[in-house]
Amino acid sequence: MYDAVASPPFRDFAPTSRLLDGKVVLVTGGTGSFGRRFVRTVLERYSPRKVIVFSRDELKQYDMKNELLEAFPKEKTDRLRFFLGDVRDRARLELAFRGVDIVVHAAALKQVPAAEYNPSECIATNVNGAENVVWACLHNRVQTVVALSTDKACSPINLYGATKLASDKTFQAANNLSGDIGTRFSVVRYGNVAGSRGSVVPFFRNLLAKGATELPVTDERMTRFWITLDQGVNFVLSCMEVMRGGEIFVPKIPASTIPDLARAMAPEAGTRVVGIRPGEKLHEMMISADDARVTVDLGDRYAIEPDFVEYPRTSFAVDGTGVRVPEAFAYTSDAAERLDAGGIAALLDACHA
Repeated sequence: MYDAVASPPFRDFAPTSRLLDGKVVLVTGGTGSFGRRFVRTVLERYSPRKVIVFSRDELKQYDMKNELLEAFPKEKTDRLRFFLGDVRDRARLELAFRGVDIVVHAAALKQVPAAEYNPSECIATNVNGAENVVWACLHNRVQTVVALSTDKACSPINLYGATKLASDKTFQAANNLSGDIGTRFSVVRYGNVAGSRGSVVPFFRNLLAKGATELPVTDERMTRFWITLDQGVNFVLSCMEVMRGGEIFVPKIPASTIPDLARAMAPEAGTRVVGIRPGEKLHEMMISADDARVTVDLGDRYAIEPDFVEYPRTSFAVDGTGVRVPEAFAYTSDAAERLDAGGIAALLDACHA
């Protein structure tokens, strides 16, 4: 167990190369919290040939386009394209991916209760959609593919986590199908994105804005990993620089208890224990002990390397880039670097940045 730290190592995971310059980049689920920040970051830092936002919501695309037109000069926004479509539609994906160099797959159904109530819908998007993305990438000879995952995919106990585990396995296995096409697929897995839609942070803020005098917590012991949107975007970009195909990259990020988060957000408010919801874990896990034998420590992140490899690939541990983790190692939120009140305040400030 780590001690609480007032100034935790908020690693920025910043990329070091200009990998996206001159490239055609497409992000599925591009109007979501991650996609919006990713597109802004790409336009700010790089000179891509084209940036394509692929999503199914025309209103969100309209709003996002107008926001970007106001925020960036014409020479930047001229590179933007908005493509309506659903990852469930393989033919539409194959059309959208023509001429694309890099795909970031962020589209997913993510609400745990909704997935439990609508399992076929969650499977259609998260599992079948992942397979469609793979085939569209291979069909169009896309070179680099990074899929976003979640801590809930590790030893899943709910349908959402199970579908994302299936998605992760689909992208890992896709490397064995690329042959002379050379497409490389990797996955990034991280914890709760502070401040994103669906996060407990805006939920608590909304309750406080309505005058709540106490905040609901599911269990006093519950812990969660935390990462900011900017860290998440940087992590994806820097994983592109080091990926060899088939890895599941996991960032080293801090955690906190939910009651500590509530008290940091509203010291004057009380908390009310409401009980763990169906499909919820007491502590989140991003690397299980069963994955330890194929996990490598890369300094600011871990890489769970693929078990089954039929394509040119050298392990990070073999060439000295990384070090194998100890046997029976597991990466869980109750044993991660722990945020104290000062660390949580810094996390919340970063959400507003």
